[in-house]
Amino acid sequence: MTYGFDDRVAVVTGAGRGIGRAYALLLGELGAKVVVNDLGGSTEGVGSDAGPAEKVAEEINAAGGTAIADTSDISTPEGGRRPVDRAVEAFGRIDVVVNNAGNVRFAGLPAVDAENIDSHLGVHVRGAFHTTRAAWPHMLEQNYGRIVHTSSIGMFGLPDNLGYATAKSALIGMARSMTVSAGDHDIKVNVIAPNAMTRLAGGPSEGMDQLRDQGPGPAVADAMDPAQVAPMVAYLAHEVCEVSGEVFLAGAGRFAHLFVGVTEGYLHPGSAPASVEDVVKNLGRIKDHSGYYVPTTLMDCVGHYMAHRQEEK
Repeated sequence: MTYGFDDRVAVVTGAGRGIGRAYALLLGELGAKVVVNDLGGSTEGVGSDAGPAEKVAEEINAAGGTAIADTSDISTPEGGRRPVDRAVEAFGRIDVVVNNAGNVRFAGLPAVDAENIDSHLGVHVRGAFHTTRAAWPHMLEQNYGRIVHTSSIGMFGLPDNLGYATAKSALIGMARSMTVSAGDHDIKVNVIAPNAMTRLAGGPSEGMDQLRDQGPGPAVADAMDPAQVAPMVAYLAHEVCEVSGEVFLAGAGRFAHLFVGVTEGYLHPGSAPASVEDVVKNLGRIKDHSGYYVPTTLMDCVGHYMAHRQEEK
């Protein structure tokens, strides 16, 4: 296999079902030793069941690969450390962390409450932080690591997914900052935004009903197999991956790059402060996408934005 994972060790969270299962199976097929993490809870993150993680680990082993199951709750610091510790204990190292575990509790304004927001941040954001933080010292020591955070096209919003969209958007900033932290080390941190139908995408959501009715149609939506997302994740987890801090969409046979760009905008002339009228009058120039740039770091963004002031003391 051209892009194999021999001698590599991967942790995949939320790997007992759906997209995470597809990631774990492909990495196992490509030769990685896999820790299959899954709490086994409901789509809302309630309860636990060892069965899903154990079944996927058994599938990988039965196919000739190597895997162990882990049912830790990665939303806690101890639970986030556990799958990484198990990888090191069982296989001697940790090379890849795919942060895929998630939950969804559909609610929008005004009904959504703070507990709903916290429940999403706990799994998606703090969970990704806990596992990555546990793996980071090992990756620094070996000067190698690949981290894949799972965002979602859900970050663009539905009428009733405020908590989910908020958490998924946060992972982009996390990946960008972690990329800066990696410095010259060969540690790449990227984000996948899957386009697939899974348990989390099939709940009683007004937005999902609209997607089925107004989008590509039920036949296409039902054909969005999670396995079609896995090749992009395998690339981001592989040693040939040279990009970091980037976001990629994948699914249904299509792969794309998602990025945040900044327009050149409107530069107010002279030394007098601009007025609200100036903003309104020049809104077209402010929003004009021609000549945009894509910031790589906070300082790069500031450097572009403040370029007109660089010669001033």
